[in-house]
Amino acid sequence: MAQNDDIRYLNPVNVEVKKKKYCRFKKAGIKYVDYKDAEFLKKFLNEQGKILPRRITGTSLKFQKKVSQAVKRARHLALLPYVTDLMK
Repeated sequence: MAQNDDIRYLNPVNVEVKKKKYCRFKKAGIKYVDYKDAEFLKKFLNEQGKILPRRITGTSLKFQKKVSQAVKRARHLALLPYVTDLMK
């Protein structure tokens, strides 16, 4: 029986280092999220048109609320779709 210290790997085990998430609004100094800029707001939507959560985008709470409000306003004005099959 092989013991734990006898196990050898051909290649070293890759330990993935997670990249630190950051708020792109704070980093760029953006204070206002424009609902008329549909291309920028598409970065915060998935393929079905749903708003991505903070844990995925790394956006702070303050700006996540502003992004969600801007997306909802853009949807109301038909700048963004409510639902779609493939957005990107």
